[in-house]
Amino acid sequence: MRIAVDAMGGDKAPGVVVEGAIKASVEYDLEILLVGPQDIVKEHLNRYNPGKSKIQIIHASQSVLMDESPTDAVRKKRDSSMHVSAHLIKNGEADAMVTAGNTAAALAIARSILGKLKGVSRPAIAAIIPNTIDATIFLDVGANAGSCGPEHLLEFAMMGSIYSKLILGKDSPRVGLLSVGEEKTKGSFITLSAFPLLEQAPINFIGNVEGKDIVNGHADVVVCDGFVGNTVLKFAEGASGMFFEVIKAEINRSLRAKLGMLLAKPAFKAFSDKLDYERYGGAPILGIKGACLIGHGRSTAAAIKEAIRVSSDFVRHKVNSNIEESLEKIKDKILIDNNTDIN
Repeated sequence: MRIAVDAMGGDKAPGVVVEGAIKASVEYDLEILLVGPQDIVKEHLNRYNPGKSKIQIIHASQSVLMDESPTDAVRKKRDSSMHVSAHLIKNGEADAMVTAGNTAAALAIARSILGKLKGVSRPAIAAIIPNTIDATIFLDVGANAGSCGPEHLLEFAMMGSIYSKLILGKDSPRVGLLSVGEEKTKGSFITLSAFPLLEQAPINFIGNVEGKDIVNGHADVVVCDGFVGNTVLKFAEGASGMFFEVIKAEINRSLRAKLGMLLAKPAFKAFSDKLDYERYGGAPILGIKGACLIGHGRSTAAAIKEAIRVSSDFVRHKVNSNIEESLEKIKDKILIDNNTDIN
């Protein structure tokens, strides 16, 4: 299996990307295509001693900046490491791609070059959120910041359920529809319209869920539109950072607090490990042809390694063919039975 890795994607690229790629190749026995300026990538590859890794450098003369507009990334950066990675998949030279670069640009490039799966009208970005038990798949978190219809939430629910089952190993993932209350009668026009569609879908739909259910382990998959999802995700990141900053400030206030911290250090370490995004391998774009995993911009070598592993699992477990088969069997019938427009 060959995984294309955007060597220039992320705040710490290319160093940590090259290091993570070497580790993934050796540990998971994968062929890695490191995409980026050949001289720069080769320099870092030699620095980290590739050893027995199976790594090939694919030259790309351009890089997509973290603040670059998606339109410019698609139209003006046709030889960027992201662009070239996507073309490797399209041409059958790679099975998946991994990038820790500009999320919006990665989505735009993947959609324009690879296209959508049959039966998918809106691809979605799925974030993996740690909860009190293990993790919740939360989608969409930004691919669709504009208006979403009930039919799109149906797609998200089915795609998220399949990903949870095949990649996270949940036998019957519990799927919840994010709303302002658990009652069936609560929510916006879109969520109220989506509720009966999800009830009829071949998923373990548990009804409406609230924001707290994303992190309390009540649901394995939580579905919402991209605007809400991205807002919730950014709030969670900010709240998590604020929590650690407050704790740190309080500990430094007194000697007693510092001594107490020493005793509590193992518990805080376990808590920090549970919130560590590196364990989950990044966010997949669900609904496109090919596999594309987007890592956090601050990804370390360990995070890159895990993203590569998950991308190989995505291909190995045939996530895309399962999505197409499931949507083809049931989606149109559900929408027609409920007089819902198919967009």
